Amino acid sequence: MTALTRLRLTDFRSHAALDLKLDTRPVCLYGPNGAGKTNILEAISQLGPGRGLRAAALPDMTRHNAPNGWTISATLDNEQKLGVGLEPTQTGHKRTIRLDSAPATVTDLAELIRIVWLTPDMDSVFRGGASDRRRFFDRQVMAHIPSHGSAANRYEKAMRERNALLERGRVDPAWADAIEGRMAEAGALIAANRARVLTLLQAAVDARPEGHFPKGDLALTGPAEQAATEGAGMMDIADLIAEDLAKGRYRDQAAGRTLSGPHRTDLTVIHRPTGAPAGQASTGQQKALLIGLILASARALCEDGEGPSPLILLDEAAAHLDRDRRAALFDELLSIGGQAWLTGTEDYLFEPFGDRAQKVEISP
Repeated sequence: MTALTRLRLTDFRSHAALDLKLDTRPVCLYGPNGAGKTNILEAISQLGPGRGLRAAALPDMTRHNAPNGWTISATLDNEQKLGVGLEPTQTGHKRTIRLDSAPATVTDLAELIRIVWLTPDMDSVFRGGASDRRRFFDRQVMAHIPSHGSAANRYEKAMRERNALLERGRVDPAWADAIEGRMAEAGALIAANRARVLTLLQAAVDARPEGHFPKGDLALTGPAEQAATEGAGMMDIADLIAEDLAKGRYRDQAAGRTLSGPHRTDLTVIHRPTGAPAGQASTGQQKALLIGLILASARALCEDGEGPSPLILLDEAAAHLDRDRRAALFDELLSIGGQAWLTGTEDYLFEPFGDRAQKVEISP
């Protein structure tokens, strides 16, 4: 089990200085709105790959008027110490990462800590556009495969170059071939990663017991992901993407942007009890389905045997659940094995945990 036994924040968001000493049980943070509970979860999310649960720019997380950036320090239950910070430089700022006081990389952190989260902003994922669902799913992929973010960055960089070429009005075929080749190579890896995690996540959903959080049937709409799901090799997937991009040049030139590829893939979710698309389910059904997917993702991470158990960050997840569903959520979190962090305005929300969790009051 991976757990944080100490968390210290300096000049991070609303926290000038915060020092939490903990054990490995779930952590329940309670206090009034504006006390900084979500900021603590955001700080923890900075210990993993990506931009964190708010996807904020690094300088935006610095406490107002703090002159020297911010720092996050964490101690794991195996006594290893992690540190992430933002330091000012002559030309701007830089992110720093340390492991046991030595310089480290995001890859080093990813080998020690994996994180999944659910925030109120994600409640609309099924009602929003494809980009919302794609970001949600890619976050789960990154928890399983941290290098997925690097592949996505390479793809997006090449796509920006292709879009710039399209906007000029005249496309040099040799130049386009080279750019599209890089897009296809990165896109094939993206598709393979997504297909692999889709299989893991669906298996974890199917294995969950029937209960308060309904199961969903998942699929990805992109041709590259569908080919990967059917067992196509990386070269075949890359050829599929490259061929599609080449065929779409004139169409894309008219639009001024790339209209096909893994960046257009959508995640479809069917609410299994009713057979209806998740977007047509009630608000309560969508919330329960979303919680079920996060629980399945966390359980899949615990059972894949390739890395540490995850930290599970649930911001205000219990607030809109009745007592029975809260109890069911807490029981399942305890059975998964990763350390859960939950927030709420009142401590009574966490009563079903009993002494199986630790409660921490956060004051403004």
